[in-house]
Amino acid sequence: MRSLHILLASASPRRKALVEALGHTVTVAPVDVDEAEIGGETPDGYVERVVAAKLAAARARSSDTAWDAILVADTIVVVDGRILQKPGDDADGAAMLRSLAGRAHAVTTRFAVLARDGRLHAESVRTTVVFRALEEDEIAWYVGTGEGRDKAGGYGIQGHGAAFVARIDGSYGAVVGLPSCEVAVALRAL
Repeated sequence: MRSLHILLASASPRRKALVEALGHTVTVAPVDVDEAEIGGETPDGYVERVVAAKLAAARARSSDTAWDAILVADTIVVVDGRILQKPGDDADGAAMLRSLAGRAHAVTTRFAVLARDGRLHAESVRTTVVFRALEEDEIAWYVGTGEGRDKAGGYGIQGHGAAFVARIDGSYGAVVGLPSCEVAVALRAL
């Protein structure tokens, strides 16, 4: 597979590192779209809408940049049918961890890859994550690290948050923020 020049419409250093690990050159060009939930919207509908909006915004800004493909993604954490966004503050982060403790939740990362010639691949990858039971002092410690402040669900599986994860069923990369295997297959096909 040849190395591609990917225009990554994300400020996530984790996504950038994952794409670079696939052997591609990355230009980071984050976009700003409204990620507010719409009443009655399902989690799947939400992530599909947000990724489509990110792709449209990235495509509109991409004309002055050399690229082989544009890559956009969004990750959501869902428990009890409710989307857990990035925590608004530390109290929100602690409440999220309490809601995840001792049970399973779903993490969905949807990504879209647009080739320069207009071919498009969009896919959602869902992983089930099971947290062990957590004590209040563990939650307070983790929130105090600040690691979960910029992450859906208020935790990062690739950091200190790994200590809470009893098991996963699915793509580890999707929980981090980009399902590397599925992205590699999509890029190869395009």
